[in-house]
Amino acid sequence: MTQAAFNTSNTGTILVVDDQAANVRVVSTLLGRKGYTVIPAHSGPEALAAVGEHALDLILLDMMMPGMDGFELLAALREIPGLHKVPAVFLTAAQDRDLLLRAFDAGAVDYVTKPFMPEELLARVEAHVGLKLTRDRLERVARERQELVNLVAHDLKNPLSSVLFATEMLQLPDCKPERVPRYVQIIHESANDAIGYIRSYLESQSQATQQMATQSADLRDTLDWVAQRYELQLETNSMRLLVAAPEHTELVAISSMVLRQVVENLVSNALKYAAAGGELELAVQAASPGYWRVLARDRGPGIPASLQRELFKPFRRLTEVDPAAGLSSGLGLSLAKQIIANAGGNLWYEDREGGGACFVIELPESN
Repeated sequence: MTQAAFNTSNTGTILVVDDQAANVRVVSTLLGRKGYTVIPAHSGPEALAAVGEHALDLILLDMMMPGMDGFELLAALREIPGLHKVPAVFLTAAQDRDLLLRAFDAGAVDYVTKPFMPEELLARVEAHVGLKLTRDRLERVARERQELVNLVAHDLKNPLSSVLFATEMLQLPDCKPERVPRYVQIIHESANDAIGYIRSYLESQSQATQQMATQSADLRDTLDWVAQRYELQLETNSMRLLVAAPEHTELVAISSMVLRQVVENLVSNALKYAAAGGELELAVQAASPGYWRVLARDRGPGIPASLQRELFKPFRRLTEVDPAAGLSSGLGLSLAKQIIANAGGNLWYEDREGGGACFVIELPESN
């Protein structure tokens, strides 16, 4: 029998394996009427071929089949990525205690004896699929919560670092009096930025998505803001800041706050990894029609070709030593790339001609 799925309301997807075609047909029809998507198979090899890229919620398989029996098939299915936690229920005519114990040792969560009562089979299927879907939801919530924690921690790091920098400068015995107002301003603005980030996290996701779709960022204002925020920090690290902003107002389709966060991340990376180069340049260039680019170029060591593939992967740091003294999560570039992609743009790395690193942000014009 060729693979055929009973398309339903996506209550759950179940793999049904039995060497008896009549059993497969009866079980598939029964489950299909209850809203399940069924993947039928009549042997172990057929089941392995039929699974493909399907995300399963339950495996119903016969214990005794010619060739590859249910135990061997279950072991093979457990080797497939994404299937090692899918609950398995054996269909068996055997009442042998040792076989049933072996089924549980193999990882089965339950068994149904044949001939089965439809009500019993459905009750067990509903129970195990329900538990599996509930576990999936809990894991998704936990994952989303951890992602939010990572995002908040990362985005608050830059404004809090600016606050820390300004307070440290104010505490120096040789702090220049004429710079005191500027340091106080940095503290005030950075604290307001941090509160603004927190407020945005508390908004609903639909509101955040809608705002990103309707807001625009002025590229010239963005570079001016970043320059004012970081010029003293760069100077303290013996870095010269060069800004090549556009002469006229150029708008791109992204929230100004979000674009500032991304550019801030590139500046903070330059402070950590490229200070020895003594230079950071922020520039705006026209790209292909309908797009603009923001470039952050330094004269630091750059990124070795062998490591560039790892650059935008989460939780990856390309040096064993953390210049941020434990505050670097390895998430910054990964989050920045995803943010820019969500806005319809791209973020990538290039080696800078003459030595150094060049990060390029490309975004569509705002309509």
